Amino acid sequence: MADVEQNAAVPDGSSNESDAVNGTVGRFVSSAEGTALAYGSLLLMALLPIFFGALRSVGCSKNKVTDSCIYLIIITINASDMPETITSRDAARFPIIASCTLFGLYLFFKIFSQEYINLLLSMYFFVLGILALSHTMSPFMCRVFPANVPNKQYQLLFTQGSGESKEEIVNYEFDTKDLICLGISSVVGVWYVLKKHWIANNLFGLAFALNGVELLHLNNVSTGCILLGGLFVYDVFWVFGTNVMVTVAKSFEAPIKLVFPQDLLEKGLDASNFAMLGLGDIVIPGIFIALLLRFDVSLKKNTRTYFYTSFLAYIFGLGLTIFVMHTFKHAQPALLYLVPACIGFPVLLALFKGELTEMFSELLLT
Repeated sequence: MADVEQNAAVPDGSSNESDAVNGTVGRFVSSAEGTALAYGSLLLMALLPIFFGALRSVGCSKNKVTDSCIYLIIITINASDMPETITSRDAARFPIIASCTLFGLYLFFKIFSQEYINLLLSMYFFVLGILALSHTMSPFMCRVFPANVPNKQYQLLFTQGSGESKEEIVNYEFDTKDLICLGISSVVGVWYVLKKHWIANNLFGLAFALNGVELLHLNNVSTGCILLGGLFVYDVFWVFGTNVMVTVAKSFEAPIKLVFPQDLLEKGLDASNFAMLGLGDIVIPGIFIALLLRFDVSLKKNTRTYFYTSFLAYIFGLGLTIFVMHTFKHAQPALLYLVPACIGFPVLLALFKGELTEMFSELLLT
């Protein structure tokens, strides 16, 4: 698996890095209310895919999941009827592969025209965004779909070879409800490609994040600690040690980050002074929080203690990130604050309850 995310929390989403601090000459200075609204909205948007993605991760292997592959830039999804399971070996390689890909993107933006790269990426994420948003909408569509409307079944099948050597390449089953979801998602996709509007960006970003939390499963807590620990070092190095992370995040015109305008109160929906949060800061802690929810379920005590503890720890960590970022007016590696909080609080709780050994020894493959 390979996962790359621009997961530095950046105070300003402009394309010019020198404008990252509000108050630069010639730029609009956001009001305190506008800044608070932007940061609060980012926090809320980060919590939604984690909470609902974790709940859906508990039973996603029992439900039909739309076949989709979101495998290169943001999150890895390879979901047919089973979620993708991350092993300790995957987790150990993850930061190395992410670093190579991140630096490769940085070189691409330095060597080639940013306009053409983003054009290709727009087409790529147009397809992936439609698939991700359709899957996100599917449970809601099942609830509101009129009972008196026929729900016809369809199948898209591609094979290669013939006879006994015939091999399935694509076997995608869908129904009328799925087609409606695809139609609505396609409208959002066209809106995003044509306008690059921040609302369309966020719809795709939230869908990517929710899919990632739901379908990417850590096999145990030890693997989660390896993954988060490695990305802790990765995040700190690429944000504080170089300008690579911030440069790529600001050059990359794709829904790999959630954005919210700090000047919304003054300029409305046409606002352009954005605060941003990378999807990696949502998906990476999110899959660990979802793991702890499945651990709660495995204990069969009818409680969600570890889930709620880690969820509150995430709120604390992200809130601290935003506070430090706003105070020092500099991009922050959010995992610097999120990893200690999301691991530390549940581990201390398990130590207090005498369940630490059970937490680290139990395999949670589904």
